[in-house]
Order: sequence, then structure tokens, then C-alpha cells
Amino acid sequence: MTRILTIHPDNPQPRLLQQAADCLREGGIVATPTDACHALIWQIGDREALERVRRIRALDARHLMTLLCLDLAQLSVYAAIDTPQFRFLKEWTPGPYTFVLPATREVPKRLLHPSRRTLGVRVPQAPLLRALLETVGEPLLGTTLQLPGEDTPLSETDDIEARLSGRVDLVLDGGRSGLEPTTVIDLTGDQPLVVRIGCGPVDAMLGKGR
Repeated sequence: MTRILTIHPDNPQPRLLQQAADCLREGGIVATPTDACHALIWQIGDREALERVRRIRALDARHLMTLLCLDLAQLSVYAAIDTPQFRFLKEWTPGPYTFVLPATREVPKRLLHPSRRTLGVRVPQAPLLRALLETVGEPLLGTTLQLPGEDTPLSETDDIEARLSGRVDLVLDGGRSGLEPTTVIDLTGDQPLVVRIGCGPVDAMLGKGR
């Protein structure tokens, strides 16, 4: 059964955040608004939740999930970043960006790019998602809440509940998100490379070398 929690997007109630955190710790999948579009989130070590999400979105093992971190300190546990990359990330986080970075040994192999040993990481700006990350106390995995064969993500609580009832465990009703996913920037080369245009301006970051 899918539960709905109506929660304030900017000042989320601590008791409701705790309920959402408990759901995640118990192996749940949570649908939540973000500073880009709605996303599905779950615990990083939960293999069963990962497979459930892949079935919901009809994704194969080559599709990379995004690691959601509260700050750069958390991020640096899972992504290997040098000083220039750190400065770049400090300037552009938090925000609606996903960064492709080399992974550390802390990252389970099943979450890595199959040939490059990289992963996508993100420091979100949305107060609700940041508060949930802080309550959980560790990074979470996430992916765009976009169903197979559809051009745009789901964004309305009623629609999410109707279409994913029994397939996700909790829907956070914390306002609407946009319909664009994050912008993806590859930081593994000498210059930032925009892989996907989405939310967030990119003109100012182009040409900023490492």
C-alpha cells in the first residue's frame, strides 16, 4: 500500500521527515519533489529497492542512478575529487546539477558505469530533500520519476498515487516539481562537458578548466 505524507516544502515537519526516513530504512521507495523534477529515492545499500525501481522504470543495469548527497563532505566519500574539481563543485552546489565523477572504493560495483568506474552525484537545493538527507544521515540513491514510454516525469501527487499505487511505498506531497531533469556535467576530463541540458544554467560554467 502506498502512503501519502503532506509535508511543507520549505519547512518540513520533523515528525514527518522521521516517518519518511523510517520508510527508507525499512527498504521503502519514496517519491519526492526535488529542485528539478520529481524523483524516486531509496537507500544506497538496498539491492531489492534498486531492482524494484528498475522494474518501475524499465531500466537495465547499464542505466546509472544518481547519488544524492547533503554536501561535498558526503560526496567526497563516494567520488574521487581533486582540488580543481572541489572548487568547481563548491561554486555549483547545491543546485539542479548531476556531476559525473570517478568513484571511490566505497561505491558498490552495481552502481558504477560498466566500463568507466564513474558515477553521477548530486547535491540538491530543495529544502525538503535536504532535510530528508539530513534526517537519514547518509546519501540516498535517486532517479527521475519518469515512466517507460513517456516524455515527461510525473509531477502531481494524485497522478503518482494513481499510477504507482502499491509499487512505491511513500509519496511526499510537498508541492510540484518542474518537468525537466537535472543538467548532467561530466567532470572526468580536462574541461567540464555538458552531457545533458536540463534544469540550471550552464553558460557560465563552460570553459572553466580544471
